[in-house]
Amino acid sequence: MNDNRHVRLLIGITGASGSIYAKKLLERIANMPDKPEQTAVIFSEAGEKVWQYELGDTSFGTLPFTVYRNDDLFAPPASGSAGFTAMVICPCSVGTLGRIAAGTAESLITRAADVMLKERRKLILVIREAPLNLIHIRNMETVTLAGGIIFPASPGFYYPEKDLDSIINHFVERVLETAGIKIHGRYSWGSSR
Repeated sequence: MNDNRHVRLLIGITGASGSIYAKKLLERIANMPDKPEQTAVIFSEAGEKVWQYELGDTSFGTLPFTVYRNDDLFAPPASGSAGFTAMVICPCSVGTLGRIAAGTAESLITRAADVMLKERRKLILVIREAPLNLIHIRNMETVTLAGGIIFPASPGFYYPEKDLDSIINHFVERVLETAGIKIHGRYSWGSSR
């Protein structure tokens, strides 16, 4: 039985450092036996460049998901009627955070985020920035008060596996669970080691 058959997931990838999180997130979804009903991806221009710089590949062009252009404000994610149930922006730049907090929807990523908030659906921002200034913190507060979830790119280190790849995989599984996707067999705190 597919527990995730009613999940329609939208992934935004922006220009913050941390493309490995986005890549592992997409790989985890692609390899799930019980995939969400739909997964779609939007790259910002900077998101594509940082992905290429950090990962040294352009495999995002061959993803097994629908990929929308960030400048296409006529794409389905620009409307609440498209029915996406959750959106994860991973990594989320603090510039994108600020635009979402201000309600400026000049790109498909920020418009889709605005749609998620107005429709009272899950919006998860994986912020990968340090240190934070007061403007960043206030923008996080604004998005949180509007119904968004701030999910810092800060993995746990209590997992049995200690290699970086496993730690990042555990982190993205937590993100997916927060988005409403069931992950079978995932290690959780208190599980036997």
